[in-house]
Amino acid sequence: MTIHSLYIYDRHCACVYYQDWHRTRRPKLAVEGGILPAVSQAVSARPVEVNQQSVSAVGSPRNTLSLGSGIVVAGSEPSPSPLLQTPVSSASAALNSGPVTSTGLSFDEEAKLVYGVILSLRNMVKKLSGRDEQFVNYRTSAYKLHLFETISGYKFVMLSDPNADSLRFVLRQIYVGPFLQYVTRNPLVTMDSKECGIDNEYFRSSVDRLVRGLSIFA
Repeated sequence: MTIHSLYIYDRHCACVYYQDWHRTRRPKLAVEGGILPAVSQAVSARPVEVNQQSVSAVGSPRNTLSLGSGIVVAGSEPSPSPLLQTPVSSASAALNSGPVTSTGLSFDEEAKLVYGVILSLRNMVKKLSGRDEQFVNYRTSAYKLHLFETISGYKFVMLSDPNADSLRFVLRQIYVGPFLQYVTRNPLVTMDSKECGIDNEYFRSSVDRLVRGLSIFA
């Protein structure tokens, strides 16, 4: 079985986290301002590169730019906590270095389409069922979408190959494990801020270990 990608949406319908594994057709980078900061470095708009001569001309360590994290660090101040930094792990970097093609869509457009599909199908299920039924997954000839929604309104969405069994248990493990530990209980992450995503180094690496450790992961 192949797991392609993971999206997390908050109760304001905004994508606050993204991670992928076996994905050969990736979206283009999100347009500037199209997604919240701290969703995923892999799909965020690239910052404008600083002119090298300008950098060398600045001798003060207070103006040092940490290129790995995109965070300005003052020389007399402590470095930001890794709970707010989102470097790409070596495993993810190695995976992303493989040959991939583009879907033609920017990530912000893709994230809106994924959420739109969930919202439409969930409403359709409720209207057609005549009772309180839940939309949990749907399948096409190319992929299968799995949904787990929390009481607080967060939606965990995973895309896999079409022949996969239900992955709601995986999404629930991500929620009760890494999400509660490194997002909900993380004082440096502001929930439902409408201004920032939830990506951080510990959460991303913990999700990656959990998914790769599954017996069904291929």
